[in-house]
Amino acid sequence: MNNPRIRTAEAHGRLWGARAQDWADFQEGTVRPVFEAVLERTGVGPGIRYLDAGCGAGMAAALAAVRGADVAGVDAAEAMLSIARSRVPKGDFRHGDLEDLPFAAETFDVVTGFNSLQYAGNPVAALREAGRVAKRGGVVVVMAFGEPEGMGAAALIATLRPFLPPPPAGAPGPFALSDEVVLRQFATDAGLRPVEIFDVDSPWIYADEAAAIRGLTSTGNAVKAIEAVGEDVIVDAYVKAIAPFRQPDGSCRASAWFRCLVARP
Repeated sequence: MNNPRIRTAEAHGRLWGARAQDWADFQEGTVRPVFEAVLERTGVGPGIRYLDAGCGAGMAAALAAVRGADVAGVDAAEAMLSIARSRVPKGDFRHGDLEDLPFAAETFDVVTGFNSLQYAGNPVAALREAGRVAKRGGVVVVMAFGEPEGMGAAALIATLRPFLPPPPAGAPGPFALSDEVVLRQFATDAGLRPVEIFDVDSPWIYADEAAAIRGLTSTGNAVKAIEAVGEDVIVDAYVKAIAPFRQPDGSCRASAWFRCLVARP
């Protein structure tokens, strides 16, 4: 019997792994301020066992390791995990599904999901799994985009919309958890207790147009769009989209902010 959950994880792994190095080099760092704020807020440091669920290329895990934590990560993309392992050789990085984390219950002091848990086949099940592997007294953090109004990054995200098929009914969009009430309910539905919500400014900054294009075309949705209509079409669309964000020094800067929920099992 086909398992839709497995198919979802495989699809994410293929799409996000296609341009993993570009993601690591040009896009992942656009949310570094969020990683740092969350790690600081949750007290990640020596003696802390930390898991990043949907760890990508491992930047958050690497920052946690520098702070002295014992780090682990899970991702559906082997290419991303390869980069994460090179960044944190002592980290425990495993290929897996967010809805079935390959760790025992009550293993970690801090579990994070940076723009990841909400894209699982069953987001509530994924968040419930994050809570399962968190220790009693530990914390789970969900990061999502903030309210899109006036956000430069929201305009860049919208660039792909004409080139992608309509999402399935009920599928979470990038701003599905932007509302505080919805975000708190997401945690409650997964059996977690919301503790606090805080926002972090994290503008998308690229050294130049070429770096912006490589970063923006590294995402899973961008790869899907490229497969549908060709790379030239998508690159041209992004060149036009980033024009308002070009700076006098040649760099590109688009405003972005993120909403972080801290919850307890």
